[in-house]
Amino acid sequence: MSGKLVSLSRARKARDREARRAEADANAAKFGRSKSEKARDEATAAREAARLDGHRRDEE
Repeated sequence: MSGKLVSLSRARKARDREARRAEADANAAKFGRSKSEKARDEATAAREAARLDGHRRDEE
């Protein structure tokens, strides 16, 4: 058998730890924004929605 011995429980814990860290990083990017950044994004979304509604065709 060539290769190094690996504790399966340590490998599983390391894999789970990495998955939790990746999820935490994603949440930090999603929710860790300042109030002004949130307001800017909300205003941009509202402006884009209004622009899209302005291009809507009237159905008769």
